[in-house]
Amino acid sequence: MNPEQPIVLASSSPRRQELLACLGLPFRVQVSNVDETISEEIAPEEIVKILSHRKADAVAKNLSFGLVIGSDTIVVLDGQVLGKPHDEEDAFRMLTSLQGREHEVFSGLAIIDVSTGKTALDYSSTRVKMRTMTDQEIRGYIASKEPMDKAGSYAIQGLGSTIVERIEGDYFTVVGLPLNRLAQMFTQFGISLLNK
Repeated sequence: MNPEQPIVLASSSPRRQELLACLGLPFRVQVSNVDETISEEIAPEEIVKILSHRKADAVAKNLSFGLVIGSDTIVVLDGQVLGKPHDEEDAFRMLTSLQGREHEVFSGLAIIDVSTGKTALDYSSTRVKMRTMTDQEIRGYIASKEPMDKAGSYAIQGLGSTIVERIEGDYFTVVGLPLNRLAQMFTQFGISLLNK
C-alpha cells in the first residue's frame, strides 16, 4: 500500500469500519453527511451505486489525494425499498412485512481516486429469508434498539442473526460492505490484497 495514497472511508457505520479493517489496510474515516433522498423508481442496484458515489464524491471534493470509498445498503421487498425506520412503529411495520419471507439486500460500492478522478462503481445483492416471528418477538427485538439505524430494521451480524433463517449470496453484502467485490475493485487502482 502506497502511503502517499491514503484510503478514506466515507461512512460513519461502525460495521463498515470493522469490515474494512479486516482487510489489513490502513484507512481513516471521513463522514459524507450527504442527502440520501433518491427516487425509488430507479432500479435497486442503481440506487445503491448512485448513493455510494454521492457519499464518496462529497468526501473526495474536500481532499487533494487519496482513494475514497463510499457504500450504501438497501433492503428490497416486493420491489419496495425499505430504508432505516423512522421510529419503533415503522420498525415494527418493516419487520412484520419481512418475517417468514424472502427479500433482497443490495450494497453498492464506489471508489474515487481523488488525484485522477478515476471512479469505479459496482454492487452486490444477496437474498435473505427471515423466520416467522410473534409480535412479542418483534417488539422484543425492537426494544434492543438494534433495528433503529439499519436498512430494513435488522442487523444480521447482531441480535438480528437470530431472526434470519438463511441467506443466498454474500454475507458481507447484508452487513453493508461486500469485501470480495471491494477487493476486485481495488485491483483497478493498483491494490492487490493477496499479492503484497
